[in-house]
Amino acid sequence: MGKKLVMAQKRGETRALCLGVAMVVCAAITYYILGTTVLPLYQKSVWTQESTCYLIETNIKNCEELEGKKVPQYPCLWVNVSAVGRWAMLYHTEDTRDQNQQCSYIPNNLDNYQTALADVEKVKANFHKHRAFYCFSAPQVNETSVVYRRLYGPHILLFSFFWPTFLLTGGLLIIAMVKLNRSLSILAAQK
Repeated sequence: MGKKLVMAQKRGETRALCLGVAMVVCAAITYYILGTTVLPLYQKSVWTQESTCYLIETNIKNCEELEGKKVPQYPCLWVNVSAVGRWAMLYHTEDTRDQNQQCSYIPNNLDNYQTALADVEKVKANFHKHRAFYCFSAPQVNETSVVYRRLYGPHILLFSFFWPTFLLTGGLLIIAMVKLNRSLSILAAQK
């Protein structure tokens, strides 16, 4: 009876130890992936200075009003603000500026023109409702654009690294508990 109990205990310890090691390895792989994808985007983000933006004017541009080589087939919102003591063009995120420099806000649903127009009008109404709001600007003096929401801010970095840290801590706790259990069972067997 005693020998079967010891064998079952060793199998359970081995499985728990394998689980803990697997959790630590998964956390290390996740840290590597996040370190090569999310961390460089956070470090390259120049929109670090938080300031207060004051709305100057908004305008909904339709596809025929936009100038440029590639004219989008959706309405876009154009927003001018006063930020850090100067006039600036507001962009919803960093990616909005890369997609189209003439639009402050690009609607999510581009398939239906009427739905996109309703979305843009809703955002425009929100800007007129809250004429002063927080935005992010680049510390360069000659920059004439600001961002409403950072995609790669500290909160995203914290959220991204939370679960791998939780996984690593759990794996290390499992390994420590198995080692402690082995030590206590050896001490109990010696007495």
